[in-house]
Amino acid sequence: MSQPAVLLTQEPAPQSIPVSELPMKVYEPALNTGPDSSSGLATAGFRTAKFLPEEWHQNNYIRYHEAFADRDHSERCRHESQNLANYTAELAQRTQEDSTAKVGQRLQDIHFWKSELQREIEDLVAETDQLAAQKLRLERAIDATEIPYSIATDNLQCRERRQHPDLVRDQVEVELLKETELIRNIQELLKRTVKQAINQMQLNRDHKQVCEMDWSDKVETYNIDEKCGRYTNQSTNIQFHPSSSKFEDSASTPETWAKHSHDNIYRAERERLASVNLRALVDNILHDTAEDLRMQFDIVNQAFAKRCEELEDAKHKMEHSLRKTLQEIGHQEHNIEALKQAIKDKETPLKVAQTRLYDRSFRPNVDLCRDTAQFRLISEVEELTESIDSLKKKLLEAEQSLRNLEDSRMNLEKEIAVKTNSLFIDRQKCMTHRTKYPTILKLAGYQ
Repeated sequence: MSQPAVLLTQEPAPQSIPVSELPMKVYEPALNTGPDSSSGLATAGFRTAKFLPEEWHQNNYIRYHEAFADRDHSERCRHESQNLANYTAELAQRTQEDSTAKVGQRLQDIHFWKSELQREIEDLVAETDQLAAQKLRLERAIDATEIPYSIATDNLQCRERRQHPDLVRDQVEVELLKETELIRNIQELLKRTVKQAINQMQLNRDHKQVCEMDWSDKVETYNIDEKCGRYTNQSTNIQFHPSSSKFEDSASTPETWAKHSHDNIYRAERERLASVNLRALVDNILHDTAEDLRMQFDIVNQAFAKRCEELEDAKHKMEHSLRKTLQEIGHQEHNIEALKQAIKDKETPLKVAQTRLYDRSFRPNVDLCRDTAQFRLISEVEELTESIDSLKKKLLEAEQSLRNLEDSRMNLEKEIAVKTNSLFIDRQKCMTHRTKYPTILKLAGYQ
């Protein structure tokens, strides 16, 4: 604040020559040697310290002007000091207000970047938590694939216990091998995805830590600047720090300062977007793998059902053939018995005819005649012999047929037992075990 000027009354100076033109003080005393000297003869020949009256007046005049000059210089100095004090007070007040405003603007800038960093940190924390949930889904999905893999391998091992000729590489076995290969590939894919999720989570945490450090610096800086903004001339905790006005060599510029936080946020956003894309990829992978497993599961079940139908149909046909074979065996046995009885029945007439021929061979002399009876008896023996031979041949054929029928019966019974065993393995062992196949939600890692 400017102080009112003090009006000084200046005494009128006597009309005289300027001070600069006044003669210098004379310090040499005059010699008192006149006849009227008061010193008398006693002081004759000695120097006196007294001045002349002109010198006395001149000395007073000089002292007066020196005091006047000093007062004038002091008055000018006081006026200049007051003006300088007022100017410096106003300048200090304006400078302090401008500095306070600049500190306030800086607080706004710090608050902006602090808010942006805090928002990015919160987004990274939320994204990392969501990615951790996806990682947990992947791990659950890997655990869930162990059940289908054990089921498929158990089915293959069970089907190894099929008996010949049912121990074939049928469509069921082909699909089961495809299923085991598919599960192994899915497990490898899920494990690789888990590693990617772990790496991405680590990157998220690293960038979150960088942003947290930057945010912590911003908070500390904000508190410092806020405290600086509250300082006033009436504050009691202010003091001199002469060396504080020097710039630090490591100090940043506003551009590099803002770029540092911008780059941290940019890198954090880039990793967060990568994490979002990875989560979407995990969703697609889990959905696709679950769908593939359930699709292959249905294909294997259809192959099992078709194979069981084929086995059931073959078993039914063989059982029907076995019933026909058993019936034919019964008929053939009766036929053999009939053939044996027919052969036996031909033996008596043959004995009769041969006995007749034998007895007639004892006819004497001319009576041993080749008469009609003789020819008829010979032809009867030949007919009976041929009939017996034909019956025996047919008997041998019937007995061979019976043996073939018995072999067929045994083969059919064996085949029926093999088919029954195969049906038991496929239907009771394998298909029953496959009912424990996990649901699509469990395969997708939701349970």
